[in-house]
Amino acid sequence: MKKFLNLLLLTLLSLTTFAQGESGTNDFFKSNLKIYVVVAVLTIILSCIFIFLFSLERRLKKLEEK
Repeated sequence: MKKFLNLLLLTLLSLTTFAQGESGTNDFFKSNLKIYVVVAVLTIILSCIFIFLFSLERRLKKLEEK
């Protein structure tokens, strides 16, 4: 019985890997080259956040020294 349950479990797990094929969203972004726009926008946003945090840290350090 235990072997049967293990076999059934492994069969169900292997079926889920077949269900993970190429999605339509990936093809859409690749075909229209919009993924590069998304990456560029995210890079700009993250760099602005880091610049803001570093400038805030310098200001706080100056205030602590006073």
